[in-house]
Amino acid sequence: MVQDLRSVLRVAQGRQTQTSAVVLNGRMLYSGCERGPRQATMATRANGQARCIGPSIRSGIGWRSMLRRPMSKRAQVQVLAQEVQLVSGQSVKLAFADQGYTGKEPAQAAQDEGIEVQVIKLPEAKKGFILLPRRWVVERSLGWLNRFRRLARDDERLPETLVGLHFVVFAMLMLVHAAPILQSA
Repeated sequence: MVQDLRSVLRVAQGRQTQTSAVVLNGRMLYSGCERGPRQATMATRANGQARCIGPSIRSGIGWRSMLRRPMSKRAQVQVLAQEVQLVSGQSVKLAFADQGYTGKEPAQAAQDEGIEVQVIKLPEAKKGFILLPRRWVVERSLGWLNRFRRLARDDERLPETLVGLHFVVFAMLMLVHAAPILQSA
């Protein structure tokens, strides 16, 4: 039912029913000492659970991966590419990613799944605020997720529970976008 809703929204926006591009991003959910499976990032020394997010709400349900062990963004590309192709039915051909996904290994891992990774970088000379293309899509989706109190911090013991909550939240957000379309019909 959620996939049908996603397809209806895409057709109403003048797009194809299947997603052809995905935006990859990740962030750490910070937690207390007694909460579920954890990892500590070596860069920030922060305890929490990594959450990786795929396309925006307008592109489709956000594909997620909850990591049980410490992994860099580069090491996650193979798993994320497999999940994206499984959910999309092998329709995704391009992935926009931030600088955490640079290198030959992530590009090759995604290429093995039929996805080309395009890393979005800042121009050489940075002066002031520069809006990176396609980067705002994921940041907007993460902002929408933070409106839901249960997803603002990592208070769930099991990663599966958090994945389920994300699915419900993205379905609710798609219904919000579907309301004007249904009212005009």
